[in-house]
Amino acid sequence: MSGGRIPREFIDDLLTRIDIVDLIDSYVPLKKVGTNHSARCPFHTEKSPSFSVNRTKQFYHCFGCGVSGNAISFVMDFNHLDFVEAIEDLASFAGVEVPRESANNQQPTQAKDTISNLYLLMEHVTALYVQQLRASTDGKIAVDYLKNRGITGDIAGQFMLGYAPNAWNTLTERFPANTLVDAGLLVARDDGSAYDRFRHRIMFPIRDKRGRVIGFGGRVLDDSLPKYLNSPETTLFHKGKEVYGLYELLQTNPKPQRILIVEGYMDVIALAQAGINYAVATLGTATSQAHLDLLFRFSSELIFCFDGDKAGREAAWRAMEVAFTSMKDGRQLRIMLLPSQHDPDSLVRKEGLIEFTERTHNAQALSAYFFEQLSAKLNLTEMEGRAQLVAKAKPYLEKLSESAFKDMMISHLKALSGLATLDIPERAVIFNPGQRNSPQDKARNAGRLSSARTAIALLLQNPQIINLIEQKNIDWDELEFSGVELLKDIVKTITTYRPSSATVLMELYRDNAQENTVKKLIMLDLMLPEDKVEDTFNDTLTRLLSHARSGTLEKLLNKGAELLPHEKETLRKLLAQK
Repeated sequence: MSGGRIPREFIDDLLTRIDIVDLIDSYVPLKKVGTNHSARCPFHTEKSPSFSVNRTKQFYHCFGCGVSGNAISFVMDFNHLDFVEAIEDLASFAGVEVPRESANNQQPTQAKDTISNLYLLMEHVTALYVQQLRASTDGKIAVDYLKNRGITGDIAGQFMLGYAPNAWNTLTERFPANTLVDAGLLVARDDGSAYDRFRHRIMFPIRDKRGRVIGFGGRVLDDSLPKYLNSPETTLFHKGKEVYGLYELLQTNPKPQRILIVEGYMDVIALAQAGINYAVATLGTATSQAHLDLLFRFSSELIFCFDGDKAGREAAWRAMEVAFTSMKDGRQLRIMLLPSQHDPDSLVRKEGLIEFTERTHNAQALSAYFFEQLSAKLNLTEMEGRAQLVAKAKPYLEKLSESAFKDMMISHLKALSGLATLDIPERAVIFNPGQRNSPQDKARNAGRLSSARTAIALLLQNPQIINLIEQKNIDWDELEFSGVELLKDIVKTITTYRPSSATVLMELYRDNAQENTVKKLIMLDLMLPEDKVEDTFNDTLTRLLSHARSGTLEKLLNKGAELLPHEKETLRKLLAQK
């Protein structure tokens, strides 16, 4: 993968160029059913087809498991790729080159052959380290260490374990120094000379999900410090985005039921030796959202496994904080704290496969862990204790994306605190028609909510009708209705980027807090003929604005003398319109 940013214009053009039916049909045979195309869902097991692809909207949706998206989403999910990799795959499918631009659009971006040379170098260095482990005299020390840890030759081969000789210039004698520096394998001195970064260490090649070596971890065989040494950040290696052992895990099981996240290389290898082949490790850094988003592509259940000491408990809480930003419906995250004085390696040796596996099954759910930790030192029988719980919990719950999980966490906090309401933004009523409102509320809001939902869905599905809004010269500040903030944001997005279609517009909301809501509304079937779209949208928008202004006017009139200066101005305008 070459460096440089992919221009937004190219991504939009790519989505316009590719027909999603042709794309998905090349992976999963589709059958035309009415105006759509159908198949058994490739993302879950089912007996009858519930996976639908809409050529008009250029979207897919499964009515069984709920997955949906555009061409980019499909390639990312089906092939377990990140965003840039998916763009490259789609460009290959379309027969076009992916352009790159640097941050300032002036400096040339790094050439593809330079990246290829780095991958090739890492492959050769890995082979050298493996050879040194097997054949060198000093390598026998490393072999004895691994044998004492119970690691067999098969597992060592599976993870391509090696040995870096106890010398300063093993690599510089064999490979170009400038390329070694770019790969993070040399350390430069002030005088311009350089020496091997890894010496007299067991070497753990770090492979990306495609199996390419992108970096190394090295463990000392004596009392030297640091005990573990990782590759620095390079063009290939970004420790905040990669995990150790993922490639090996996927080779064993491409669709793991769960993934266990541990702290060290040897933990992953020891667990694999014991038969637990679904563990990965972060690379000497705290768990990041990028780590979790990467792993959630392969399994819907992640388990944090930490040592039972104070440092392990603190690491668990930090990981939980990060996890809140990654939680979505369909994802499950658990916390597994080990007994004191144990790490995964020592515990699986003591307990064996069956008992350790049972621990993973009984790991504590994120929600239970969260409320247990916050409540641990509080007296919830007292008003003060419950108030403290709310104050501590709210900042975390506000990080959650709009989902059923967030709704349930808020409901549980209400139950624990005894409060009927919490000052935490919840999902707008417009997108949750099943929520419990009084009959009076339902009657009062029915027309308004229906108009808002219809107007937003029509605009998302047909961004070209933005001109109908622009013609109305709307004063958004005077409007109050459920969904108005989303409508304003969509109008701003369309006005700024001028997307050519719904699928291009959807791409602008990738990783946005409103992504799921926007997806659902784009997929909403309004059963409306194409020639009726503009008239229906115009009528719906007019009705919506009228209801909104009436509601605002009523609210301001009821407030009377308490009006603030800006509210008085809004009231004046509304009365003038009346």
